[in-house]
Amino acid sequence: MDIFNRYAPFIQDFIYRNNWESLRAIQAAAGDAIFNTDENVLLSASTASGKTEAAFFPILTLFSEDMPRSVGAIYIGPLKALINDQFTRLNELCDEADIPVWHWHGDVAQSHKNKLMKHPSGILQITPESLEAMLIRKHSAISKLFGDLRFIVIDEVHSLMRGDRGGQTLCLIERLSALAGVNPRRIGLSATIGDLEATGEFLAAGTGRGTVIPRIESKGSKWRLSMEHFYISQNEPEDKADDADALPVLDSKTDTAPEHADAGMGYIFEHTRGKKCLVFVNSREECEAVTTTLRSYCEAKHEPDRFLIHHGNLSAAYRETAEAAMKDEDVFMTTCTTATLELGIDIGRLERAFQIDAPFTVSSFLQRMGRTGRRDLPPEMWFVIREDMPEPRSMLPETVPWKLIQGIALIQVYLEERWVEPPKLDRLPFSLLYHQTMSTLASCGELTPAQLASKVLTLKYFHRISQDDYRILLRHLLETEHIQRTEEGGLIVGLAGERIINSFRFYAVFQENEEYTVRWDSQELGTIVMPPPVGEKIAIAGHVWIVEEVDHKRRLVYCSQIKGKVPAYFGDCPGDINTKILLRMKQVLSEEKRYPYLMKNAVARLARARSSAQNSGITSQPLICLGGNMWCLFPWLGTYAFFAMERFLKLRCGDRLGLRGMDSSRPYYIQFTMKVSPEEFFNILAEEAEIPFDPLELVYPGEVPVFEKYDEYLPEELVKKGFAYGILGIDEMKGRIRQWKKLL
Repeated sequence: MDIFNRYAPFIQDFIYRNNWESLRAIQAAAGDAIFNTDENVLLSASTASGKTEAAFFPILTLFSEDMPRSVGAIYIGPLKALINDQFTRLNELCDEADIPVWHWHGDVAQSHKNKLMKHPSGILQITPESLEAMLIRKHSAISKLFGDLRFIVIDEVHSLMRGDRGGQTLCLIERLSALAGVNPRRIGLSATIGDLEATGEFLAAGTGRGTVIPRIESKGSKWRLSMEHFYISQNEPEDKADDADALPVLDSKTDTAPEHADAGMGYIFEHTRGKKCLVFVNSREECEAVTTTLRSYCEAKHEPDRFLIHHGNLSAAYRETAEAAMKDEDVFMTTCTTATLELGIDIGRLERAFQIDAPFTVSSFLQRMGRTGRRDLPPEMWFVIREDMPEPRSMLPETVPWKLIQGIALIQVYLEERWVEPPKLDRLPFSLLYHQTMSTLASCGELTPAQLASKVLTLKYFHRISQDDYRILLRHLLETEHIQRTEEGGLIVGLAGERIINSFRFYAVFQENEEYTVRWDSQELGTIVMPPPVGEKIAIAGHVWIVEEVDHKRRLVYCSQIKGKVPAYFGDCPGDINTKILLRMKQVLSEEKRYPYLMKNAVARLARARSSAQNSGITSQPLICLGGNMWCLFPWLGTYAFFAMERFLKLRCGDRLGLRGMDSSRPYYIQFTMKVSPEEFFNILAEEAEIPFDPLELVYPGEVPVFEKYDEYLPEELVKKGFAYGILGIDEMKGRIRQWKKLL
């Protein structure tokens, strides 16, 4: 029997009503895996390929044949907006079969939630944060709510594997399953997964099942792709082209460049007129600045405002206004956004997306590109790469257009190899360990230390954390009154812990965009989000500053002014660039290949960069003399291995090298002066790399590298250990040093 005939009649009717002529490959494969196995399932296919229906058609068919006695399936989505969107779609599908669909998050009416509590049934759609709140607040009702839970569908599973939020989701699923006495099958959905097998293992952790990963042969799709380069100081493109068309990949040409540029803003302004578009940027601050600039164009040209804004720090009302306007087929607006519109929220037919500067990951590029091209239009993205005009006396590394090269590399590794970043699953998640410890105590009440450890430390996500480390954590939490011991010897939440748990912010393990005030002596310079650790640089008020102290409780950053450029700070997850991208950037500079999506300015800028790279030798040798005893090292390493290299040079090799004045632009190059020859430099690095050392030696004296949300409540030794053993790419760094040694 084919999959369509296996579907319940109401599913078949739904397919007929929507005029689907045949099942998509992902739907046939998902039906086979769900109907004919008892395994977990990982579905990976392009955006708008019907993955949600692929999962729920067979699930709902099985429910119609044997209705669950409780909530039968949980759909976990990363965004409230995505859940709201899927709620509407699933309701239409489930109405005829009388299968209830519930959604549960902070914006859902309490009356709707109360109905679910009285009549647990059907499908529940929920965010990880709301599921956390449910486990704490509705602890005693979990077995009634989920006693016959059969499936957990995790949408956009790749977005939950970038840090603690994915670990939290797995912990919640394990805790819920244990409380309800069930072992539901897990169904993961994503358009951009870099390592299917590793993701399948991540998905299956603790289930005792394997994961079926259907291999979907995707049809060749056409892209409309262009990339143009602008100098920030120029007012128009350097070469006014008669037909400066963006040559696409596999499709016809896009529009020509306008005559005015204004660092690309005029370019975007002209080519969004009368169209429905998205403009992606890489930070909230930049999103605000770009939106303001584009709106000023409307004002200057006496045109109605046609630009909206959407990012995580805005109120729900602002975000929903943008989402509603984008869905309206008769409204031609453009929304400037961060990653908040990167995921699969239905915002209607989009004609094109713009990307200002290069994103940090192939995954982001594909997700953003995938937001366009709905309804038989090809996906279309225009890159707008900006660069400060190099000063005449700028040193070599500052003359390389790194963002342009990075953008090209991201595109090429996917076009050539279909490569996407693999998940990073080898961290030591101490921040999440704190969170799940407090959550477990809040939901269960008094537990002995052994009982607490058996509930928390046995969660599969914490397999790398030792009992000794957990004892260190618990002792620290007792000392700081986050937990306290009862007269009977049990553990309960303490006074300090109560203040944290009772805040709605507790349910999330990701960093909210809390602003820190930056001060220099008695002057207030402004505010920043997510301050870097002591010793790192920030840019604010038109200058560069070095951080001297961070007061997390009072949200204050103290700094002093220095000269130089601010490097890309590595602490924020989207900024983590993989070594694969750096190596492809090196190849971009060394090869003669032409990329058909580059427009004239970008072609000219790349040609100059290649000429400079060839003349200087930066792609053939890693260490370049900039004059006198000043040198520049090009490691071609990803962010975490580059970060380890910086610290290794300074802390392990600095004295032997006579290293002074070290400065870097992560993860591209490191500048310094030294007293040894190049041959001695590489010999010393090789010798030091072969001497065993504790990764903790790469933590600066007095440094407590707080990055994750709850790090500030951990003992310092665990914060340092999590950073040194779970973040720094020491093995990859050592591998590069060994390669250099072989070249000598």
